[in-house]
Amino acid sequence: MHLKLSETLVIVTVLITFSYLFPHCLSENHSESYQLLDSPNGSMYYRLNVVVSQSLFEYHHEKSHTLGSNHDFAKFVTPYALKPIADSLWEIYTNDENFANGVLMIVHQIPYDATLPVKYPVETIVENKGDCDLFSYIACSIMKAGGLDVVLLYYESEAHMNVGVHLSYTPDDVRGQAYYVTCNDIQYYVAECTGDNWKNGWRIGECPNDLKRAFPEVITLENCEQEVSGQVCASYETLESSEIWLTISSTNVIQGSTITLSGQLSPSLQNKTVTVYTKTNNLAWTVLDTVTTDSNGRFAYAWNAEVAGVCYIRASWSGDNDYTGGDSQIQSVMVLSTFFIFLLAITMVLVCVGTVVFLMSRRSQQEVQEPQPPEIPL
Repeated sequence: MHLKLSETLVIVTVLITFSYLFPHCLSENHSESYQLLDSPNGSMYYRLNVVVSQSLFEYHHEKSHTLGSNHDFAKFVTPYALKPIADSLWEIYTNDENFANGVLMIVHQIPYDATLPVKYPVETIVENKGDCDLFSYIACSIMKAGGLDVVLLYYESEAHMNVGVHLSYTPDDVRGQAYYVTCNDIQYYVAECTGDNWKNGWRIGECPNDLKRAFPEVITLENCEQEVSGQVCASYETLESSEIWLTISSTNVIQGSTITLSGQLSPSLQNKTVTVYTKTNNLAWTVLDTVTTDSNGRFAYAWNAEVAGVCYIRASWSGDNDYTGGDSQIQSVMVLSTFFIFLLAITMVLVCVGTVVFLMSRRSQQEVQEPQPPEIPL
């Protein structure tokens, strides 16, 4: 009993210490810009600004990057996280071919660098480098977010990957023969994602010579991003900055208690989605839930602290066409386990009982040792 108590007290002391040492500063955003043309042969230029919050980067950076089989490739496709990019592309493109070629313009601007281990699209955007599979994950994510039917094409013998895109018609801007693969009676036109010539690089339907006779494995996207997280911010305008704050109703609670999380978005924007992230005992960040701001830009959430230990919490919003997103400060909560409380209560009872027994025993000893007055003879 005493050994378990001492171990528990040491663990709690260490966790409390780390909770105060953990950085509570505001996170910085990561920004990249990509040039676009209104069509592969067009003359209208656009510049798309993409902003990734630190919380979104860390969320993906701390996810599992293990590949169990080729079918695990699909888990690195994250359409929800990149949907704002797809929405922005549909502002300037009117058909799926130009949309898909616009996506290729974006990935063709990311410097090529052989990269291991595999990374999620948000990581590649922030680090601004990658190789064929990382570029394919970004392209596939944006295209799927934009409503296109897409697959990954894996060339095992060539150690290469690109994307297959189903179009409503044979691509018009392809230079030469249009190449495609067939899966479930659907034609998927080849979209080569490598190359650093964003204006005159590979277009939908064009295939590198060394892949024209290859037989890729078609990987469908049933296993792509399953969990809703935060999103990047994308806009053609220069974005204004914004701030988000988060407060918690208590910093020390018993396991199973409910904590109120409340916050404020500045400027006071209504109906904006705020993502709440949690990290318990220094494990990976996970999405707790999403909430929506009211007319005053405020939000609130009732969280049940089910896991004991030190829990870190922060709120993030992705931004919009006018404002960059941002992260709140990281708040920490010490969640004391019910076992620890029970152990502490038992210990206090034992200490009290021991103290009473000790005092009574000492009193008895004093009474025994107290000298009796001598008897006076009559």
